[in-house]
Amino acid sequence: MDLEFLQSVDVQILVGAAVAVLAIVVGAAYLFSSMKPKGCLDPENFKDFKLVKRQQLSHNVAKFTFELPTPTSVLGLPIGQHISCRGKDSQGEEVIKPYTPTTLDSDVGRFELVIKMYPQGRMSHHFREMSVGDYLAVKGPKGRFRYQPGQVRAFGMIAGGSGITPMFQVARAILENPKDATNVHLIYANVTYEDILLKEELDSLVANYPGRFNVYYVLNQVCCLSHLTCSL
Repeated sequence: MDLEFLQSVDVQILVGAAVAVLAIVVGAAYLFSSMKPKGCLDPENFKDFKLVKRQQLSHNVAKFTFELPTPTSVLGLPIGQHISCRGKDSQGEEVIKPYTPTTLDSDVGRFELVIKMYPQGRMSHHFREMSVGDYLAVKGPKGRFRYQPGQVRAFGMIAGGSGITPMFQVARAILENPKDATNVHLIYANVTYEDILLKEELDSLVANYPGRFNVYYVLNQVCCLSHLTCSL
């Protein structure tokens, strides 16, 4: 067998092997990039998450930041769904109540809850007593609604008081998704200006997504109209 023929065969084998290796590398990279990280939630069992920050927003509203297992962990909550939180009321009895985080899975390593604590609220008592370092028992995801990007041209929302959190979650997910061109219109009602939750965040969405997000604040008691400069 001639030397030139052997060299030709060797070159063909090397080229074929290189192509195969390249295909494996590209395929693995694509698979890795397309894989979604596994969420931390369990729909059947409560899991404990550590409170790492508590920020008082008003006399009866606070933002609670909970730590996920690793800095790159995600909660794994589908857009439009909520979690169940378990605690104890003032009598020491167990209470479970649904809440919607204001964070998305793009906020890795943590999730946040904005909680309005009512004087007679059973779960409100639990949150009022929580300190940094305490743990909250959480189960989920919960809920039947699940938003799909681009399913409608425009999304209309009506919220009141603390009911703003699920609306904020969906609105933020729509607007921050570059593949979703859906417009969002929100009517948000409260008793007084001081009762408006997430106003800074809502106004920021209006400023960052002009023409795509509009919020209309409705108050039962208007003390000073100069506060409401956004979308009025």
